[in-house]
Amino acid sequence: MNYLHQIKENGVVAVIRGAKPDNILPIAQALRDGGVKTLEITVETPKVLTLIEQVSSEMGNEVIVGAGTVLDSETARAVIMAGAKFVFSPTVNIETIRMTKRYGVVSIPGALTPSEILTAYENGADIIKVFPSDVFGPKYLKDLKGPLPHIPLMPTGGINLDNLAEYIGAGAIAVGIGSNLVNTRKPINEVALKDLRETASLYVKAVQQARQRGTDAKNAAATLLKQN
Repeated sequence: MNYLHQIKENGVVAVIRGAKPDNILPIAQALRDGGVKTLEITVETPKVLTLIEQVSSEMGNEVIVGAGTVLDSETARAVIMAGAKFVFSPTVNIETIRMTKRYGVVSIPGALTPSEILTAYENGADIIKVFPSDVFGPKYLKDLKGPLPHIPLMPTGGINLDNLAEYIGAGAIAVGIGSNLVNTRKPINEVALKDLRETASLYVKAVQQARQRGTDAKNAAATLLKQN
Protein backbone atom coordinates (compact mmCIF):
# COMPACT_ATOMS: atom_id res chain seq x y z
CA MET A 1 0.00 0.00 0.00
CA ASN A 2 1.21 3.50 -0.85
CA TYR A 3 0.65 5.13 2.53
CA LEU A 4 1.62 8.61 1.39
CA HIS A 5 -0.98 8.49 -1.36
CA GLN A 6 -3.59 7.12 1.03
CA ILE A 7 -2.97 9.83 3.62
CA LYS A 8 -3.49 12.49 0.95
CA GLU A 9 -6.53 10.68 -0.41
CA ASN A 10 -8.12 10.28 3.02
CA GLY A 11 -7.77 14.00 3.69
CA VAL A 12 -8.32 13.86 7.46
CA VAL A 13 -5.78 12.79 10.07
CA ALA A 14 -7.36 12.21 13.48
CA VAL A 15 -5.02 13.14 16.32
CA ILE A 16 -5.71 10.95 19.36
CA ARG A 17 -4.12 12.66 22.33
CA GLY A 18 -4.64 12.01 26.03
CA ALA A 19 -6.82 8.94 25.61
CA LYS A 20 -6.76 6.12 28.13
CA PRO A 21 -5.16 2.97 26.69
CA ASP A 22 -8.40 0.97 26.99
CA ASN A 23 -10.23 3.57 24.90
CA ILE A 24 -7.84 3.71 21.94
CA LEU A 25 -9.24 0.76 19.99
CA PRO A 26 -12.93 1.76 20.38
CA ILE A 27 -12.00 5.31 19.32
CA ALA A 28 -10.10 3.99 16.30
CA GLN A 29 -13.04 1.79 15.30
CA ALA A 30 -15.52 4.67 15.62
CA LEU A 31 -13.30 6.92 13.49
CA ARG A 32 -12.98 4.21 10.85
CA ASP A 33 -16.74 3.67 10.81
CA GLY A 34 -17.17 7.40 10.28
CA GLY A 35 -14.76 7.35 7.33
CA VAL A 36 -11.61 8.73 8.98
CA LYS A 37 -8.93 6.20 8.11
CA THR A 38 -5.69 7.93 9.12
CA LEU A 39 -5.05 7.86 12.87
CA GLU A 40 -2.25 9.48 14.84
CA ILE A 41 -1.63 8.20 18.38
CA THR A 42 0.63 10.58 20.30
CA VAL A 43 3.64 9.03 22.01
CA GLU A 44 2.95 10.38 25.48
CA THR A 45 0.02 7.94 25.61
CA PRO A 46 0.76 5.18 28.16
CA LYS A 47 1.73 1.88 26.49
CA VAL A 48 1.83 3.65 23.14
CA LEU A 49 4.00 1.02 21.42
CA THR A 50 1.64 -1.76 22.42
CA LEU A 51 -1.34 0.32 21.33
CA ILE A 52 0.10 1.09 17.89
CA GLU A 53 0.81 -2.59 17.43
CA GLN A 54 -2.67 -3.56 18.64
CA VAL A 55 -4.58 -1.12 16.43
CA SER A 56 -2.42 -2.02 13.41
CA SER A 57 -3.01 -5.72 14.02
CA GLU A 58 -6.73 -5.50 14.80
CA MET A 59 -7.66 -3.16 11.97
CA GLY A 60 -5.16 -4.18 9.31
CA ASN A 61 -5.38 -2.17 6.09
CA GLU A 62 -8.69 -0.58 7.10
CA VAL A 63 -6.80 2.31 8.68
CA ILE A 64 -3.32 3.84 8.56
CA VAL A 65 -1.86 4.11 12.06
CA GLY A 66 0.97 6.48 12.87
CA ALA A 67 2.66 8.11 15.84
CA GLY A 68 2.57 11.75 16.85
CA THR A 69 4.66 14.12 18.96
CA VAL A 70 7.82 12.20 18.03
CA LEU A 71 10.73 14.38 19.16
CA ASP A 72 13.81 12.27 18.35
CA SER A 73 15.11 9.54 16.08
CA GLU A 74 15.19 6.88 18.82
CA THR A 75 11.47 7.30 19.44
CA ALA A 76 10.84 7.29 15.69
CA ARG A 77 12.55 3.91 15.33
CA ALA A 78 10.62 2.48 18.29
CA VAL A 79 7.20 3.45 16.93
CA ILE A 80 8.11 2.24 13.44
CA MET A 81 9.10 -1.14 14.88
CA ALA A 82 5.69 -1.21 16.60
CA GLY A 83 3.94 -0.73 13.26
CA ALA A 84 3.59 3.04 12.74
CA LYS A 85 3.19 3.86 9.05
CA PHE A 86 3.86 7.57 9.49
CA VAL A 87 5.68 9.74 12.01
CA PHE A 88 4.39 13.16 13.04
CA SER A 89 6.67 15.63 14.80
CA PRO A 90 5.86 19.09 16.16
CA THR A 91 9.27 20.42 15.04
CA VAL A 92 11.91 19.95 12.36
CA ASN A 93 14.39 17.37 13.62
CA ILE A 94 16.61 16.23 10.77
CA GLU A 95 17.71 13.00 12.43
CA THR A 96 14.08 12.06 13.04
CA ILE A 97 13.26 12.65 9.37
CA ARG A 98 16.25 10.57 8.26
CA MET A 99 15.42 7.70 10.61
CA THR A 100 11.82 7.69 9.41
CA LYS A 101 12.82 7.60 5.74
CA ARG A 102 15.48 4.95 6.41
CA TYR A 103 12.65 2.57 7.26
CA GLY A 104 10.45 3.65 4.36
CA VAL A 105 7.85 5.33 6.57
CA VAL A 106 6.02 8.59 5.79
CA SER A 107 7.70 11.57 7.47
CA ILE A 108 5.52 14.52 8.56
CA PRO A 109 7.48 17.04 10.64
CA GLY A 110 5.93 20.23 11.98
CA ALA A 111 7.08 23.63 10.75
CA LEU A 112 5.71 27.15 10.56
CA THR A 113 8.07 29.48 8.71
CA PRO A 114 9.05 29.18 5.03
CA SER A 115 12.64 28.43 6.04
CA GLU A 116 11.60 25.61 8.37
CA ILE A 117 9.24 24.17 5.77
CA LEU A 118 11.88 24.18 3.03
CA THR A 119 14.55 22.74 5.34
CA ALA A 120 12.28 19.84 6.33
CA TYR A 121 11.33 19.10 2.73
CA GLU A 122 14.91 19.27 1.44
CA ASN A 123 15.90 16.75 4.11
CA GLY A 124 13.36 14.18 3.01
CA ALA A 125 10.03 15.04 4.64
CA ASP A 126 7.04 13.81 2.62
CA ILE A 127 4.47 16.26 3.99
CA ILE A 128 4.98 19.31 6.17
CA LYS A 129 2.62 19.78 9.09
CA VAL A 130 2.02 23.53 9.29
CA PHE A 131 1.75 23.91 13.04
CA PRO A 132 0.19 25.65 14.83
CA SER A 133 -1.91 26.60 11.82
CA ASP A 134 -4.41 28.69 13.76
CA VAL A 135 -1.75 31.29 14.53
CA PHE A 136 -2.05 32.75 11.02
CA GLY A 137 -4.99 30.89 9.46
CA PRO A 138 -5.84 29.79 5.91
CA LYS A 139 -4.50 32.95 4.23
CA TYR A 140 -1.03 32.18 5.53
CA LEU A 141 -1.20 28.70 4.01
CA LYS A 142 -2.23 30.20 0.67
CA ASP A 143 0.67 32.65 0.88
CA LEU A 144 3.09 29.77 1.56
CA LYS A 145 1.86 27.90 -1.52
CA GLY A 146 2.89 30.87 -3.68
CA PRO A 147 6.68 30.40 -3.42
CA LEU A 148 6.46 26.74 -2.31
CA PRO A 149 3.81 25.18 -4.58
CA HIS A 150 5.64 21.85 -4.81
CA ILE A 151 5.66 21.16 -1.06
CA PRO A 152 2.65 19.22 0.35
CA LEU A 153 1.27 21.09 3.38
CA MET A 154 -1.01 19.75 6.10
CA PRO A 155 -2.30 22.37 8.54
CA THR A 156 -2.87 21.20 12.10
CA GLY A 157 -4.19 23.12 15.08
CA GLY A 158 -7.53 24.85 15.50
CA ILE A 159 -9.16 23.31 12.43
CA ASN A 160 -12.90 22.68 12.68
CA LEU A 161 -15.94 22.28 10.46
CA ASP A 162 -16.29 26.05 10.12
CA ASN A 163 -12.82 26.71 8.65
CA LEU A 164 -11.80 23.38 7.11
CA ALA A 165 -12.98 24.31 3.61
CA GLU A 166 -10.86 27.46 3.69
CA TYR A 167 -7.73 25.42 4.41
CA ILE A 168 -8.48 22.96 1.62
CA GLY A 169 -9.17 25.87 -0.70
CA ALA A 170 -5.86 27.45 0.32
CA GLY A 171 -3.97 24.38 -0.84
CA ALA A 172 -3.90 21.91 2.06
CA ILE A 173 -3.46 18.32 0.86
CA ALA A 174 -5.03 17.10 4.12
CA VAL A 175 -5.79 18.41 7.60
CA GLY A 176 -4.86 17.21 11.08
CA ILE A 177 -7.65 17.47 13.64
CA GLY A 178 -7.32 16.90 17.36
CA SER A 179 -9.81 17.70 20.10
CA ASN A 180 -12.35 19.19 17.69
CA LEU A 181 -12.77 15.65 16.41
CA VAL A 182 -11.52 13.37 19.19
CA ASN A 183 -12.27 14.94 22.57
CA THR A 184 -10.66 12.52 25.03
CA ARG A 185 -11.66 14.68 28.00
CA LYS A 186 -15.19 13.35 27.67
CA PRO A 187 -16.12 9.91 29.01
CA ILE A 188 -15.79 7.33 26.25
CA ASN A 189 -19.07 5.41 26.20
CA GLU A 190 -21.54 4.25 23.54
CA VAL A 191 -23.09 7.71 23.22
CA ALA A 192 -19.68 9.34 22.83
CA LEU A 193 -18.60 6.78 20.24
CA LYS A 194 -21.81 7.30 18.26
CA ASP A 195 -21.18 11.06 18.29
CA LEU A 196 -17.59 10.44 17.19
CA ARG A 197 -18.70 8.36 14.21
CA GLU A 198 -21.10 11.08 13.15
CA THR A 199 -18.56 13.86 13.61
CA ALA A 200 -15.93 11.92 11.69
CA SER A 201 -18.39 11.52 8.83
CA LEU A 202 -19.00 15.27 8.78
CA TYR A 203 -15.28 16.03 8.52
CA VAL A 204 -14.78 13.54 5.70
CA LYS A 205 -17.74 14.99 3.82
CA ALA A 206 -16.47 18.54 4.37
CA VAL A 207 -13.11 17.66 2.78
CA GLN A 208 -14.77 15.96 -0.17
CA GLN A 209 -17.06 18.92 -0.78
CA ALA A 210 -14.21 21.44 -0.52
CA ARG A 211 -12.13 19.45 -2.98
CA GLN A 212 -15.05 19.21 -5.39
CA ARG A 213 -15.57 22.97 -5.26
CA GLY A 214 -11.89 23.43 -6.07
CA THR A 215 -12.13 21.04 -9.02
CA ASP A 216 -15.26 22.76 -10.30
CA ALA A 217 -13.57 26.16 -10.08
CA LYS A 218 -10.52 24.93 -12.02
CA ASN A 219 -12.70 23.38 -14.69
CA ALA A 220 -14.71 26.56 -15.02
CA ALA A 221 -11.54 28.63 -15.34
CA ALA A 222 -10.14 26.26 -17.96
CA THR A 223 -13.37 26.41 -19.98
CA LEU A 224 -13.37 30.21 -19.85
CA LEU A 225 -9.74 30.30 -20.98
CA LYS A 226 -10.51 28.10 -23.98
CA GLN A 227 -13.45 30.28 -24.96
CA ASN A 228 -11.22 33.35 -24.94
